[in-house]
Amino acid sequence: MVGIALMMVTLDRLLLSQGSVEYHTLDWEYLALDLIGATATISLALFAHRFWPMVVAVLHTLPLLAHLSRALNVTMDPIAYLTMQVASSWLLPPILILATWRHQQRLRRNGSDPSWHISWKPSSRLTASG
Repeated sequence: MVGIALMMVTLDRLLLSQGSVEYHTLDWEYLALDLIGATATISLALFAHRFWPMVVAVLHTLPLLAHLSRALNVTMDPIAYLTMQVASSWLLPPILILATWRHQQRLRRNGSDPSWHISWKPSSRLTASG
């Protein structure tokens, strides 16, 4: 998750440095960035052995609703679009800090803490012929 967050911040800074941020119309660059972030976070949530990545995946999906709202309502106030696009991200650092703290507690208590589900296991009933 930290890698995804760093990627998102880096790409955000790149977009800001290009001066291409636009809140009066649909911002295609941020739509692409939010699609990348949501896809990466949903993928992580599908395999993580934790609940919190699902919450983060939802938070990364909410900005997509901002872009959809902007596309459907061109008269939307730019401040509303901006707020819808970024407000959910404010919760991400505290969630990541709390999740890291809880992980460290489980490591101290149990000695190990599996991070990933192994959702696919070869079936022992399969034969060589299929």
